[in-house]
Amino acid sequence: MILFLTFVAATLGITFWASRQTKTAADYYAGGRSFSGVQNGLAIGGDYMSAASFLGIAGIIALSGYDGFLYSIGFLVAWLVALLLVAELMRNSGKFTMADVLAFRMSPRPVRTAAGVSTIVVSIFYLLAQMVGAGALVGLLLGITSDAGKAWTIVGVGALMIVYVVFGGMKGTTWVQIVKAVLLMGGAALVTLLVLGKFGFNLSALLGQAATVSGPKANPGSFLIPGLKYGTEAQGLAGKIDLISLGLALVLGTAGLPHILIRFYTVPTAKDARKSVLWGIGIIGVFYLLTLVLGFGAAALVGKTAIVAGDKAGNTAAPMLAQQIGADIFGPVGGTILLALIGAVAFATILAVVAGLTLASSSSFSHDLYAHVFKRGQASERQEVVVARVSALVIGAVAIGLGILAQGQNVAFLVALAFAVAASGNLPAILYSLFWKRFNTAGAVSAIYGGLVSALLLVIFSPVVSGSETALFKTADFDLFPLSNPGIVSIPLGFLCGWLGTILSKEYNASKYAEIEVRSLTGVGAEKATEH
Repeated sequence: MILFLTFVAATLGITFWASRQTKTAADYYAGGRSFSGVQNGLAIGGDYMSAASFLGIAGIIALSGYDGFLYSIGFLVAWLVALLLVAELMRNSGKFTMADVLAFRMSPRPVRTAAGVSTIVVSIFYLLAQMVGAGALVGLLLGITSDAGKAWTIVGVGALMIVYVVFGGMKGTTWVQIVKAVLLMGGAALVTLLVLGKFGFNLSALLGQAATVSGPKANPGSFLIPGLKYGTEAQGLAGKIDLISLGLALVLGTAGLPHILIRFYTVPTAKDARKSVLWGIGIIGVFYLLTLVLGFGAAALVGKTAIVAGDKAGNTAAPMLAQQIGADIFGPVGGTILLALIGAVAFATILAVVAGLTLASSSSFSHDLYAHVFKRGQASERQEVVVARVSALVIGAVAIGLGILAQGQNVAFLVALAFAVAASGNLPAILYSLFWKRFNTAGAVSAIYGGLVSALLLVIFSPVVSGSETALFKTADFDLFPLSNPGIVSIPLGFLCGWLGTILSKEYNASKYAEIEVRSLTGVGAEKATEH
């Protein structure tokens, strides 16, 4: 509790300091564009290494072996798409949000409306995962086992997150993410070294014990090969397609995530944007290698039975591993201290990511919907910031309510759904806007809504929501779509809708495309042009 409260007090102190520095809309939305490439790289790592990465992936590896590690691979490879296709071009083309880029060469109101709606939906999906992770984590640390107790935990985390965003803005959120990235890397590296040390730094011995302890009794070796979670005999072809669908969503989703895209606006130049993504890739790459040891370490030392007893979806595998390895090496007190340390780091992870997501969605609502759609560009900066703070309250409340409903889901899986929605709606519109000369307003609106609606409908009618033991509504049964991951259908649909909407409309602005092409590639005139 002391470790927990110390961290919360420190981050609230950072938020209070940042609130004193936040005077303009640029300060609130983009941290005054004052962060260096290294600082922003750490913040990107902090934003991306969420509860899904730390708690969810470790849990899913501990329960599903090889198939769980595919989440680590997908989350990491996705950064190459963001680096090569999006980071520098978005920094050069926009001002505060994804919609700034889309609206520049098109009719702004319908495009900003679509982008704003999409940003809020993706952010709420992602927030769900963090809230569920918070409930499981704090429940483990405080010995809370009832669903009602975990629900109150989610309410508490949500309230704290709203304070960060409302008062700290991007400056406070970024510094919290930098601190959290350093703590998370340190904590994960410490547990990894202790686990490897216990097995004499022999990865093969670790994997062998993980398979023996947590693999199926009839065939322990299947824990280390594909097919335990996806592509089982019971699932048949649908399981294999589900795996491909998951991979597509993970690899393409990052480049469409609103809270990652707004990070590129916090640096002063395109060079810093590139540098920050490279630093982010380095930090994230090392971290995802550590998740391999954390997941299989939990499977070997804690065991599948104990992990499931602690949390059905495996979200507490990493903290339980910390407690077990600490107790094995340093005794019961050492185990308790290591559990508290990793718990505080995981809590920091949740708070930082939740703050970034809430900021992205509230910024989109105030800057895109309120200022440019409702007020037609006539809102003052002060009005924008006030609306952003109020919308942060509302979005936070929605996330708390849905987080309570989604208890029992694995958080890595919930984030994969957010990636699928982002890849289906946002990514087609962004890529077409940056690279297709003929693209127009009808195409942008069709791409966003087509991808977004198809992904949401497929999720609603999938085993995620009904018809399975782990579904949101366990007693209902309307799972008409057999796949848990909608990406393989919804991502091509998003691109198809964007293409169809474009060719069916005659609107086209060649001069605006030429201007955004020059800006995106060189950065020339970006600041002046975004003042429109």
